[in-house]
Amino acid sequence: MKHSVLFICLGNICRSAAAEGIMKHIVEQHNLADSFVIDSAGTSGWHAGELPDRRMRSHGADHGYDFSSRSRQFKTEDFDRFDNIVVMDNENYYDVMSMARNEEDKKKISYLTAYTKNHPNHRYVPDPYYGGDRGFEIVIELLEDGCMGLLEHLVPYIKR
Repeated sequence: MKHSVLFICLGNICRSAAAEGIMKHIVEQHNLADSFVIDSAGTSGWHAGELPDRRMRSHGADHGYDFSSRSRQFKTEDFDRFDNIVVMDNENYYDVMSMARNEEDKKKISYLTAYTKNHPNHRYVPDPYYGGDRGFEIVIELLEDGCMGLLEHLVPYIKR
């Protein structure tokens, strides 16, 4: 049985798409790829079908990541498909929470920053879309930290 994780941001072309790529990379490094289903989605459908933002793909490639998933919009059915739904900021949290059908759905939702260890002053992952290069680098640093912490949190629940 695989453990499933869905990363959420607004458009699914920067933060959540990068989190998906980073998490896939980390689980592969730990020989756990067969134990996970990892995906990403956006609370909006503005960019449905698009590749991640070219700047995010470029910064990801500089770190050895492949950010090549296609954007899609979060759907209520995702609560049935995923064990963990990991959001990037407050807006994403409230949007996904508003779609939750029951307490079981709500329990699946968490902030990525809940799993960071090296960035205690960040309560959310900022959207780099309207910023410069440093914003994309900060996002990658936060995602690496949070994805590693999330993996450490989930390892005890993985059935091999």
